[in-house]
Amino acid sequence: MVQRKQKISLKPGKSREPLTITHPHAAGVDISNSSHYVSVPPGRDDESVREFSSFTVDLNALADWLDACGVDTVAMESTGVYWIPLFELLESRGFKVFLVNARHVKNVSGRKSDVLDCQWLQQLITYGLLRGAFRPGEAVCVLRSLSMAPARDTFEKPGHACAAHAKGNHANEHPAHQRHLGRGR
Repeated sequence: MVQRKQKISLKPGKSREPLTITHPHAAGVDISNSSHYVSVPPGRDDESVREFSSFTVDLNALADWLDACGVDTVAMESTGVYWIPLFELLESRGFKVFLVNARHVKNVSGRKSDVLDCQWLQQLITYGLLRGAFRPGEAVCVLRSLSMAPARDTFEKPGHACAAHAKGNHANEHPAHQRHLGRGR
C-alpha cells in the first residue's frame, strides 16, 4: 500500500494558557466511613499525606494539622453522609471548604487508592478546577433536620419494621404460599 504524504492543515486555535494556581494553600480529603486521607501541598510537613480516623478527637487533630500546615482551603468529596461532621468542623474553624461531586472527580483512570484520591483532590483544588456544591445556610440545615425528624420517628417505631410479621405475613406464610400449602382459601 502506498502512503500518500498529505499536509494536514491545522486550524489556528486559541492559545492555551498554562494552569494558574488559584488556591496555593489547599488540601484534599478522601472521605470514608472509618478513616479520612488528607493531602497537603508538598513541603508543608514531613508527611504530605496523613490518615485520620473518623472519631471526633481525630477530626479535631485533622483540623489542627491543616492549620499547622497553613492550609486555608479544603476540597472533599460528597460521599454518603460521612463528610458532614468534618465539613461542619472545618467550616466552623474558618477553612473554606469545597464539597465536590464525586462523579466529577472520579473520571480519571489510574487512581485506585485513597492516598492517590486525596492527592488528586488537592491538585485539582490548587488549580481551581473544582467547583463546590450548593450547601444551604445553617438555618436551613437545622430546619431540614427538624422537619425530617418526624419521618424518621415513624420508621424507627418498634412495631413498624415488623408490621408484616404482626399480620402473619412471614416469608413462608404469604397468602399465595398458604394456598399452596393447603392452609389458604
